[in-house]
Amino acid sequence: MRKIIVLSFVTIDGIMQAPGGPEEDTSGGFKHGGWTVPYFDDFLGEVMSEQMGRSFDLLLGRKTFEIFASYWPHHESPINDATKYVVSNTLTEHEWNNSVFINGDVVKKIKVLKSQDGPDLQVHGSSNLIQTLLKHDLVDELWLKIFPITLGSGKRLFDEGTIPSTFTLKDVKMSPKGVIVSSYERSGEVRTGSFN
Repeated sequence: MRKIIVLSFVTIDGIMQAPGGPEEDTSGGFKHGGWTVPYFDDFLGEVMSEQMGRSFDLLLGRKTFEIFASYWPHHESPINDATKYVVSNTLTEHEWNNSVFINGDVVKKIKVLKSQDGPDLQVHGSSNLIQTLLKHDLVDELWLKIFPITLGSGKRLFDEGTIPSTFTLKDVKMSPKGVIVSSYERSGEVRTGSFN
């Protein structure tokens, strides 16, 4: 069985929209695209190289796929060899090698994909897809890079449909510029109590 691992750049107030550039995703009038750039250093580069140096396939939403497809085929990267499973109701084919398109009952199809043998499925970007995965309890691990800024508005990592869950901290470290790199594994249901 494969794990679904969400890798996300996120602000301390939970925004994940357009971390890589001003024009990456301006939907909703978002004006802060590229907010990770001032914090990106050799430390984060090494973290990303290590996380993407493992065997993996990708599970992406259409918009993130199109952003990746405009860049990665022209650069040497393990992403090019990975199978790219793309959730889209509009895109059905692309020239980027190893691209497979998922539509229709995507939750059912992702559950089947997850149950198969193969490398873990990494989810990058793909805010709408992440909401679907969280709503249907399909996320096994979160690999977060938490940046020391707030943006106030934009697409959030945990938004509509996130179900109550507990996660166990597996690893945490901090970059020289204050970015917290943490990984969590889903561990169960939320338990409550009382101090009375």
